[in-house]
Amino acid sequence: MEQRQAIDTPFAREAIDSESQLKVVLEHITGALIYTDRHMNIVCCNNNLIEMYGAPLDLLQPGEPYAAFLKWLAVRGYYGEGDVDALIADRLDGLRNPSGKSFEDHTPDGRIYRVWRRDAVDGGTVTVMTDVTDQKQAERAVLEGRRQAEQTNRKLATLSSKLSKYLSPQIYQSVFGRDQNVEMPSKRKKLTVFFSDIAAFTEATDDMEPEELTDVLNHYLSEMSGIAFRYGATIDKYIGDAMLLFFGDPETRGVKEDAETCVKMAISMQCRMRELEQEWRDRGLQRPFHVRMGISTGFCTVGNFGSHDRFDYTIIGREVNLAARLQSAAEPGSIFLSYETNALVKDVVLTEPQPPITLKGFARPINCYRIVDTYDELAKDDRVILREREGLRVLVDLTKQDRREAISILEEVLSRLKERLH
Repeated sequence: MEQRQAIDTPFAREAIDSESQLKVVLEHITGALIYTDRHMNIVCCNNNLIEMYGAPLDLLQPGEPYAAFLKWLAVRGYYGEGDVDALIADRLDGLRNPSGKSFEDHTPDGRIYRVWRRDAVDGGTVTVMTDVTDQKQAERAVLEGRRQAEQTNRKLATLSSKLSKYLSPQIYQSVFGRDQNVEMPSKRKKLTVFFSDIAAFTEATDDMEPEELTDVLNHYLSEMSGIAFRYGATIDKYIGDAMLLFFGDPETRGVKEDAETCVKMAISMQCRMRELEQEWRDRGLQRPFHVRMGISTGFCTVGNFGSHDRFDYTIIGREVNLAARLQSAAEPGSIFLSYETNALVKDVVLTEPQPPITLKGFARPINCYRIVDTYDELAKDDRVILREREGLRVLVDLTKQDRREAISILEEVLSRLKERLH
């Protein structure tokens, strides 16, 4: 009777309620939990621990040594290979002195448990194990996907770099740029077309070995292409030692500026050829290259041409043929312009009219002009006098104009200006 009354005291009822609440809390914790006292004996654990490890129930009863449970795990390979006693001792040391940081256990069946340990108020230790296998697999999948993406990006970058050597910068941007239409439909457009060829190339290279010929030709094309890129030309193609370039597509500065830029590029190429001539002589090339160039301006059809399987971005039309024919008619080291090109560039270069020439594929004789040099360069050499202001342009060609006659004309102009002032 007295014992029953003792159990029925408020303190006893509170203890029973607390134990029930603890069990509820333990079973609702995500993951496994085991609580050990300061002597490293088991105080309690939840069902998740039993399910995760599958250990016998008698090893996990309150009062049982935690070391027995650890040995059961170690024998079954939970802690890897090695001396079982040493593995258990290492775990018990971690239990005595929990670091507060998590670590991972890998089970024999490939599961991954993340383990946390914390000091309890009474000197014991609370250990929580969470199965993070799915999370780790997801992380590995993400990392593998990222690795494959990076590998693919590197391959694409390598491929893109290789392709860039086969395309002019403008076409490359049109094909690979995000905001561009890669279809590039054909269209009619006014372009300035440039064609160049090495005069007597076969004769100049007859005594060269194939390897030496390849080296010299690639050097020449690299030098000329570098100048073309600098001036913004679109390189259509290389035809042996010949080059076909054009200005005005896919980007244009305007028909007049495209033509002016093209002739400045051609002059720059000829200047570079004179420098290369000495370099090649020093390398033993007996007959250095001399380049002929032809430039024409007019409407061309530009776009993709070819089959469904392969196409080229190129230009076709009369002006392409005219540039090629003008090149073949030009003297080595000179630049010939068509009539329209000359009209567009007459403010920046001095040209000499040539006798009308009959070209293959053209019914009528063609008027063409030979470039002397830019006015800026001629003025530096005192071959012309050039003064320009808004509304005023004075040009005197000292190589052709009689100086006394030039003075007379200028005095006449000056006299008329003075009359206007009065």
